[in-house]
Parts: sequence; C-alpha cells; structure tokens
Amino acid sequence: MKKVVQIIATLTLIGIVSGGILSLINAWALPLIAKNQQQAATERAIFLVQPEAVRYELIERDDFLVYRVYGPQDKPLGYALVHSGDGYIGPIKLLIGLQEDLKTVTGIEVLDMTETPGLGTRINDEPFKGQFRGISADPMITWIRGAPPMTPNQVQVITGATISARAVVDIVNESIQKLLLLEGFQP
Repeated sequence: MKKVVQIIATLTLIGIVSGGILSLINAWALPLIAKNQQQAATERAIFLVQPEAVRYELIERDDFLVYRVYGPQDKPLGYALVHSGDGYIGPIKLLIGLQEDLKTVTGIEVLDMTETPGLGTRINDEPFKGQFRGISADPMITWIRGAPPMTPNQVQVITGATISARAVVDIVNESIQKLLLLEGFQP
C-alpha cells in the first residue's frame, strides 16, 4: 500500500510540474504565434491587393503601417496601407492597395472585422471588394445606394449592410489622406 501511495504522489507531482511548465510555455508562445499569423495574413493580403508585386518593404510612420510594393526589376508599383476604422459592431481593419501616384486603388482586403454574420460580413465578399479594384481615389471615393456607380470614384453599398460598407469607404479615404499628410512622405 505504501508503494502505491508513493507512485501516486510521484505521478501527481510530475503532472503538476509538467502542467505548470506547459502553461508558462503557452503564455510565452501564444502572443508570438498570434503576431506571426497576423504578419502572414498581412503578407498574403499585400500580394492580393498588388498582384504584380514581387516584394515589399515596410515604412512605419506614426503608428501607420505603409508597405512600399515593388514589381519585377524592382520597379515601384505603389503602396499597401493597413488602416482601421469603426464598423457597425466593431473595428474593421483593411489593407488597401494604391498605385504609385496614389490616385487609383488596386484593391482592398479585410484583415479583421466583427460585423454581423451574413450582413456586415458581406464587405469581405468579392462583389463588394471588387468594386475597389481600379477605382479612382482622386477625388475621394463616394458611395451610392440602390443604383450602379455613376462616376469612376463611386462604389455601391450593400443593401442591409449599408453602415459596414460606408465604413469601408471611409477607412479607404482616411488611409489615403493619412498617407498624403505624412510628414516627409514623397510618392
């Protein structure tokens, strides 16, 4: 009986120590894993909004993430901007692609959002995102409801998710304006 108690006590101690060590490792590794996953998602999105890109470099200014994007033979193609704004339920985080002259959007990708499933989440669907491919950003992008776009800088909002769709338009416009206002920034 004494031997059984010793074995149970030893196994219990090993279990407690092992569990504690695993807990510490998890607490240390979890933020690193999340950061790496976020970076991988951002990198995938850069190549989606700038399909001709072969490489990019980070230009971080004033807590604003700007990626300079290059094509073959190191030719500058434009920029990819990470910017967030308020949606209907919570923040929406976008990656916005811009041509070198900052006057044309090459595309957008939703990096993170908490919008209403089935409604607000439709901002991540191709029919809506596709409207931003090649849209003029000069003058600022505007939105229209219930009719097809009538100008080269207009997108049609999503019925039932107007607030989320308008938020995307606002985020895109804000990010471009923020880039233009960066001190010392030269396109």
